[in-house]
Amino acid sequence: MTFAGLRSDIVILTCAVSAGIHGALVQDHFREGAGAGIGFVVATVLLAVLAVALTRNPSQVALTGTAAVFIGLIGSYALVITTGVPVLHPEVEGAEGLALFTKGVEAFGLITAASLMRRPSLITLPQLREEH
Repeated sequence: MTFAGLRSDIVILTCAVSAGIHGALVQDHFREGAGAGIGFVVATVLLAVLAVALTRNPSQVALTGTAAVFIGLIGSYALVITTGVPVLHPEVEGAEGLALFTKGVEAFGLITAASLMRRPSLITLPQLREEH
């Protein structure tokens, strides 16, 4: 196994762990409101689809999608504990251990996914020839 293969497996694992936690909390969040429940269903489905997509073909599109979902989830939680999210989760919530653990897993997945994403190479400018 290569180091890149190991990092890809880590991203898949972080998607699966986050999907499992979000899925387990769907019912609790529906009790809080339809918006929160639907948000957790969407997060669960997106993360599960990304885990499968990355398992089958860890493409740049899948890695970019994974990074975007992790950024969205981490950002959403930051809003939930500071200001609330209008419509979906308007009440401010206190930070909880499981949520902080999940955000840590997602942050690790985000960093790992970003490390696998190709960076565009710098454009090589043609060199001017000096005429003698």
